[in-house]
Amino acid sequence: MKAIWQTQYGSPDILQLVDVPKPTPHDGEVLVKVQAASVHAGDWHLMRGTPFLIRLMFGGIFKPAINILGSDLAGQVEAVGKEVTQFQPGDEVFGDLSEFGWGAFAQYVCAPVDALQPKPANLTFEEAAAVPTSAMAALQALRDFGQIQSGQKVLINGASGGVGSFAVQIAKTYGAEVTAVCRTEKMEMVRSLNPDHIIDYTQPTITQTEQQYDLILDTAAYRSVLDYQPILSPGGTYVLVGGSTARFFQVMLLGSLLGKIMRQRVTALAMKVNSDDLSIVKEWLESGEIAPCIDRSYPLSEVPEAVRYLEQRQVRGKVVIRI
Repeated sequence: MKAIWQTQYGSPDILQLVDVPKPTPHDGEVLVKVQAASVHAGDWHLMRGTPFLIRLMFGGIFKPAINILGSDLAGQVEAVGKEVTQFQPGDEVFGDLSEFGWGAFAQYVCAPVDALQPKPANLTFEEAAAVPTSAMAALQALRDFGQIQSGQKVLINGASGGVGSFAVQIAKTYGAEVTAVCRTEKMEMVRSLNPDHIIDYTQPTITQTEQQYDLILDTAAYRSVLDYQPILSPGGTYVLVGGSTARFFQVMLLGSLLGKIMRQRVTALAMKVNSDDLSIVKEWLESGEIAPCIDRSYPLSEVPEAVRYLEQRQVRGKVVIRI
């Protein structure tokens, strides 16, 4: 089968299209013929091996332990391992492999049944592949870490990105009053998500307003968390989802102290892949309450170009790989 293969850390140039053996499912696994995958930040962090913590988390200090990237996928079950009853050959599925070895940038991949759900019938394979990681991250950030409640005022920074675009929609399903923050050139796309308010990130008013928010979800953390303190309500919560390494360590190392000083909760998302949350997302997709936003798609052979585009941080929604 064809796959995008990585043997060292580096730029997208190290990603090569090669022939590798087609895998065979073990007990509890299914073999999926991948129709589409999507690219997210985890892929280019694993590709470059930065920050260094990534190498410790996934193994491979000097060279990558994961040779085929890609965690989000949608495809058809081709074969099932022993004792698998949830799926059968021909079933259309989607899921997240980030805790199960990755490998979606290939024509076939083996996945445990716990990583998959039936593909929403109203979505194409490309649309379904754009969903799992980003939608589950948005859900867990809002519900588990942000403890979102109906009627709350929620600010979502980075609303045009993969996680941010889902977060705007999911926060609305919870009955929150949503303010979306994005750059000027992305405002039209974000407006299509139906937030209650939109703020231009390039304007200083984002942190210089008398408005306060019960929950701030920062999916593009390049400002210091201290900059948001004046607009976070007493007892409010700030959740870091993505952004610079410096901001991540600021929250991880100082979050508890900052929370005590400011009397506000400061935390960072630690996402856990689970079938139950993917099932919730699937129901929202099927009911039309949320939908993926796809910026552009690339064939499997152009994964390096897709990752390079993602690294430019100009993406509106998700980047999809056609396989």
